[in-house]
Amino acid sequence: MNVPHRTAGNEGPAAADLDSIPGLSAAEVADRVAAGQVNDIPDRASRTVGEIVRGNVFTRFNAIFAILAAIVISTGYLLDALFAIIIVANSLVGIIQEVRAKRTLDRLAITGEAHPRVRRDGRVSELPPHEIVLGDVIELGPGDQAVVDGEVLAAEGLELDESLLTGEADPVPAAPGASVLSGAFVTAGWGLYRATTVGREAYAARLEAEAAKFTLVNSELRTGINQILKVITWLLIPAGALSIYNQLTDGQPLSDALRGMVGALVPMVPEGLILLTTVAFAVGVIRLGRRNCLINELPAIETLARVDVVCADKTGTLTENAMVLSELREVAPADPSEDPAVALAALAADDPRPNASMLAIAAAYPDSPGWTAVATLPFSSARKYGGIDFAEHGVWLLGAPDVLLPTGDAVRAEAEELGASGLRVLLLARADSLPNSAPGADLPPLRPVALVVLDQKVRPDARTTLDFFAEQDVRVNVISGDNATSVGAVARHLALPGADHPVDARTLPTDTEELADAIADRTVFGRVSPAQKRSIVRGLQSRGHTVAMTGDGVNDVLALKDADIGVAMGAGSPAARAVAQIVLLDNKFATLPHVVNEGRRVIGNIERVAVLFLTKTVYSVLLAFLVGIPGLIGLGALPYPFLPRHVTITAWFTIGLPSFILSLAPNHERARPGFVGRVMRMSIPSGVVIAVACFVCYLLVHPSVVAGTTTQVQASTSALITLITIALWVLAMVARPYAWWKALLVVLMMAGSFAMFALPLTRQVFQLDPTNWPHTWLALGLAAIGIVVVELTWLIEARFPKGRTLATGG
Repeated sequence: MNVPHRTAGNEGPAAADLDSIPGLSAAEVADRVAAGQVNDIPDRASRTVGEIVRGNVFTRFNAIFAILAAIVISTGYLLDALFAIIIVANSLVGIIQEVRAKRTLDRLAITGEAHPRVRRDGRVSELPPHEIVLGDVIELGPGDQAVVDGEVLAAEGLELDESLLTGEADPVPAAPGASVLSGAFVTAGWGLYRATTVGREAYAARLEAEAAKFTLVNSELRTGINQILKVITWLLIPAGALSIYNQLTDGQPLSDALRGMVGALVPMVPEGLILLTTVAFAVGVIRLGRRNCLINELPAIETLARVDVVCADKTGTLTENAMVLSELREVAPADPSEDPAVALAALAADDPRPNASMLAIAAAYPDSPGWTAVATLPFSSARKYGGIDFAEHGVWLLGAPDVLLPTGDAVRAEAEELGASGLRVLLLARADSLPNSAPGADLPPLRPVALVVLDQKVRPDARTTLDFFAEQDVRVNVISGDNATSVGAVARHLALPGADHPVDARTLPTDTEELADAIADRTVFGRVSPAQKRSIVRGLQSRGHTVAMTGDGVNDVLALKDADIGVAMGAGSPAARAVAQIVLLDNKFATLPHVVNEGRRVIGNIERVAVLFLTKTVYSVLLAFLVGIPGLIGLGALPYPFLPRHVTITAWFTIGLPSFILSLAPNHERARPGFVGRVMRMSIPSGVVIAVACFVCYLLVHPSVVAGTTTQVQASTSALITLITIALWVLAMVARPYAWWKALLVVLMMAGSFAMFALPLTRQVFQLDPTNWPHTWLALGLAAIGIVVVELTWLIEARFPKGRTLATGG
């Protein structure tokens, strides 16, 4: 770079020569490392292996199950403690899957980590943030994010956006001597700053630590499940007390009473629901990791599944970030002192951090004329132009024709015509002086010299990705800083609805409500400023939309942060990657449908299996009270019909194995809010029907036990037949619509259940006796009635749904 020189728009001490600051020496770095003055930032928010083990072993329900197992073992009936295997199985599966997911995330996090450019011994190296030491000299350029606090040493038009820290969106000019807060990002210009605070004392690290103490990433799925589990925990106490009281009142030995109580309590606990939620998320992370997709926040998979509007930046998302100079069209009479090719070569040579447009120009004109710059106005996404004062060679500006030229100008009209074919067009102009860098500053008199025509290639996978979203009823809005006509041309090439009527964002209202109305039925927007991208996202959210924002540049940061889900490209700016919940490390827009499908699979399938688990909870709680209340009110105590081993085998065939398989199945329906309400509307009626049918069967059979014509084992078996038959039917309903493997799954579970009652060995082990045929037929008849009632309740729910019914999948 040809420096030193004055920087337009920066006040303060004279800028030092950016090339004259060598940074720390190797010896100085070693001294600081020895003194512990390193950037010991906390690791990304993932649990350690030890924390994963503790989190999966020491859970509320593992503790409940362990206590209940100890109670049963103390009675000497070890087979009735089979449910304790669930503690080991749940813990092992949860640990294995979460550790696999952690390793995937950690590997991808290292790959996607931003590496600041640090000067040491006069050389520039890209270092991981944790290797920075106190006093290091760090380079800043457009899109970079400050990783430590510091003080500006030298600057050329340096502008910092601290909105992620302070909420203030306007860029702040940063002159030498100004402070830099970690977390701020560069919107324009270049500079050097010295690290003055590192590690956990840095501003952003302290903010993050405070936030971590008081807030958690929102997940409707986990929040809903936790709400349900809290209610269940409190129900266990009265149900257990009533059960043990009823058993002892009936004159049963304490050992039998305890087994009856455990048999009542065990099925109330949806022990596998949390496990399957963890597994489903972990498997999603692993699957997406294979596609080089980094999930910075686990619930991001869930939220993206709820998205109904995707706001996509054009450059780097729909089009490839690389461009090629297609044409240099002179628009003024030739002047030897105004050779546009030479001026462009000088502009490109003086740009230390060129964007895609400037890289294309530099590739076309690689030979620098050696002009000396005396003042610079770096390009800014908000201004949409930049320029350099080359002293005797004059002031040159390069930027958007429709920003630099007034409406009706012939050159501007020519640029519009070129842009209509999808080309990016920049104006090269001479000016009397450099414009002021302040927002909204008036332009000095300028004279157009040439139009720089850049060809941008549409990503080959963009069309199929947009088609996917169209099929899924997800609207795609293109919001770009480029000329609206050019953006519309690209959108038309991709057959995006609304592409024939692109909107120039400069005509949009500033009021949020008015803006939301104006963009309600529009999909293509050009000349969108960074602040307007954020406003468009907020406007859509104000109308109840769940919005995803995809982008790769510093101009997308505000919108990425405010969207329900921010998706950044791996090759994008460090600031964009830092605020996004999802980073596509392979830079493929086509990866996004896979992320959406993973989220839908997780939510839809957890919703399916939650119905199974909570149906079991409902019928278990209700059955415990139905059996216990007669004894409580003096109508005669009833022994609880089931042993713990009975509820264990019921869970095996109606919930355990089927729920695990269903939780990993494909599922592509868009999720919507209201998880708890939908699940409860499906599980409560089913659970009530099962409990009532089972209790009626037991009530009708039990007098025969008292009379001595039927054994208690036969009575329990009859009630169990009623219960397991209806529960298997609920499984069959949850598995709809059927694919071959779902039908096979249901058939196998039914066959396994039948075998449990039919085989002599299993009859003996699980204390089953279906040989009293009148009672068995009574049980099957009541089960048939229950099945009809369950089908009717689900038909009513489907006819008058409150939100979406159960997710469907293949």
